[in-house]
Amino acid sequence: MAGAVYDEGVIPPGINRIAITGCVILAVIMQALDTTIANVALPHMQGSVAASADQISWVLTSYIVAAAIMTPPSGFLTSRFGRKRVLLISVGGFIVTSMLCGAAQSLTEIVLFRLLQGCFGAALVPIAQAVLLDIFSVKERGAAMGVFGVAVMVGPVAGPVIGGWLTDNLNWRWIFYINLPLGALAFAGISIFMYETRSRTTPKFDWLGFGSLSVFLAALQVFLDRGSQLDWFSSLEILIEAVIAAGALYIFLVHIFTANNPFVNPKLFLDRNYAIGVVFIFIIGISYLASMALMTPYLQSLMGYPIVTAGLVMGPRGLGTMVCMFVVGRMMGRVDTRILLLIGLGLTAWSMHTMTGWTPAVSEWTIAWVGFVQGAGLGFLFVPLTTVTFATLPPQSRGEAAGMYNLSRNTGAAVGISIVTYLLTRNTQVNHATIADYVNPFNRAFENPAVLNTLSPWTAAGRAALDQLVTGQAAVIAYINDFKFLMIAALVAMPLVLFLKKDKPQAGADVAPAIHD
Repeated sequence: MAGAVYDEGVIPPGINRIAITGCVILAVIMQALDTTIANVALPHMQGSVAASADQISWVLTSYIVAAAIMTPPSGFLTSRFGRKRVLLISVGGFIVTSMLCGAAQSLTEIVLFRLLQGCFGAALVPIAQAVLLDIFSVKERGAAMGVFGVAVMVGPVAGPVIGGWLTDNLNWRWIFYINLPLGALAFAGISIFMYETRSRTTPKFDWLGFGSLSVFLAALQVFLDRGSQLDWFSSLEILIEAVIAAGALYIFLVHIFTANNPFVNPKLFLDRNYAIGVVFIFIIGISYLASMALMTPYLQSLMGYPIVTAGLVMGPRGLGTMVCMFVVGRMMGRVDTRILLLIGLGLTAWSMHTMTGWTPAVSEWTIAWVGFVQGAGLGFLFVPLTTVTFATLPPQSRGEAAGMYNLSRNTGAAVGISIVTYLLTRNTQVNHATIADYVNPFNRAFENPAVLNTLSPWTAAGRAALDQLVTGQAAVIAYINDFKFLMIAALVAMPLVLFLKKDKPQAGADVAPAIHD
């Protein structure tokens, strides 16, 4: 069986479906874990590689951008080289780059290896989904996609907890080394039980469209990540990156409107539901991973939580998403999807509004249940938005449309992390300067002996204590501003729901391809 080759879509006789499912699901779990497992370890990584608070976020954004760019070509690669071969290369490459990430000695090295890790991991989720759709019959696909969905969501649930435990009991490098046993088991199982596929047609790929879009996304991300450090357009580097991004975007847009078989068919966006859905998922991408990137330094640096505690209180967020995905799955078809979307956005906005009132004195229980509600909001958004976005597209366009849909989500996540990290750094500096204006020897608060003993502006120790206090207060306000920004993003998306059409899916519709990570 391992050496046999079959056409795509053909179910070989005598295959071990349970073993194949276990292997590909294990590969999905490995990839999904790495989207969140690094979050709680960021402060430890920051000190180890001598990075600033805004620089360490590159560890997250580099992985997300690389995965976003390399997801669309996965279909071409499997058609050209075979599904099993590409899957083995992806798993093997993911293992090797994970080991390199764990052994990295500088920020440059770890960002480079995370880029490569994202490139290899991009194909794991779509190929795994395609395998499950092939080996199970139409009647069995619902259950198979349920298992697949749980595997995709295991990362957000288990990632912070596992990452916190590994970092606390070993060190942050083990959040990458853990991929070795998982990947080796998946690699061995795929080698033994998987069959190779071949395409009935000679695949064609629009390399100019793909290349120009990739250059645009990469240049845009570097522009956003480096801009705050180099004072934006006063830096020649930032100007060059802006010009490259703008030029690549121009080439991409001209090409897709003039080429015979472009990388992205512009006619897809004539479908109102699809066009709105792509914008919608971009906004969701901004709010989902960006809020997780904020919570890690908030809990560990500002509140002083141990890393395991930080991971545990962040865990309910993913649990809320998983629970509500099952609930919403049962509600689909009975409740208007637009109502479900409004509920999801409302829960997200409400949780962010609640977080704007947080101080470092907030309890662990409050953080956990607000995180659960925030995760529940995503659970109400994910499945209904996927369904309504693809409901009015012809079935033959779903594969191409799914690539752009997931690209938009991943791009939104990377852009969102960059934006909130920049706002956090900038607002902390601005707030520090504003608050410091009131800290002077003429402030009557210093007439209080209790204040003067510990916060005297006339002694070095007092000034250091004052600076630490002001910095902490400035950071609290900066976090509140970021939470408010994410709340506004959820509220801005609400009117988009009104423009979605409540059309029934066309015959033969299948929204499963849109679940790619």
